[in-house]
Amino acid sequence: MIAFLKRLDWPGYVLAIFLIFFVLLPIATVFLWAFTEQWFYPSILPTKWGLKYWFKVLERPDVWAAFFTSVQLSTIVTALSALICLPAAYAFARMQFPAKQWLMMSFLMGNAFPRFALIISIAVLFLSLNLVGTYLGVIIIQLLNTILLMIWLPTAAFQGVSKNMEEAAMDVGASPLRVFWHITLPQALPAIGAALLMTFVWTFYETEGAWLVGAPRVQTMPLLMMSMINNQLVVQYGAVLSVALWVPSLVALLLARRVMGSDSFAKGLGG
Repeated sequence: MIAFLKRLDWPGYVLAIFLIFFVLLPIATVFLWAFTEQWFYPSILPTKWGLKYWFKVLERPDVWAAFFTSVQLSTIVTALSALICLPAAYAFARMQFPAKQWLMMSFLMGNAFPRFALIISIAVLFLSLNLVGTYLGVIIIQLLNTILLMIWLPTAAFQGVSKNMEEAAMDVGASPLRVFWHITLPQALPAIGAALLMTFVWTFYETEGAWLVGAPRVQTMPLLMMSMINNQLVVQYGAVLSVALWVPSLVALLLARRVMGSDSFAKGLGG
């Protein structure tokens, strides 16, 4: 018996127990509450199942208004981020200029700074510019949050493109624009697409900037979910919205993970 206990991978079992109680169990509880109509102590499982709260949530006009606001903001922010950051990512990957490595590290340091304090400082500035409570203010604050992701991952993608193929195409007379369109971009596109998808998802769920800069006039889905939980004290409302939003975001992140190598983020530091 003692020999058997010695062979057990205790760190692995401890980690598994930790994940079950602090990760999987809370997620399972949210799913249970989403399909629960009655659940009273000391019952381990709900005493009455149903979709009553799904219908209650989905029939609310403010839920759909917040959903379309979040989709609209995420689409605009992702498009602007791509317009600004993709050319910068190509420059970081293919060009040499002063302070290149310092600039790349500055994006990381900006995200390492306590985000809430940084957003408060920006909100104070936005207050003087009359941007608080406006869509433009929320777009700007969410756009700032996308810079790290939308520069580092595409930078790694452009660095991973085969230069031999580009040089071979130019040797047979292809113009630089044609080489970029037919050789460079197709090879970098999967990682760029993953960055765009992750940027959209992260922007959709961004809460701190939307709350400090946009509330109460700009109501996004995460802000509405917080409001419904705090004001109505009905667990099912928050559970239904959590499940409804969690499933598509998980699918999107899994799709993004499939087209990205595990070292894509780290490669963004390469010169």
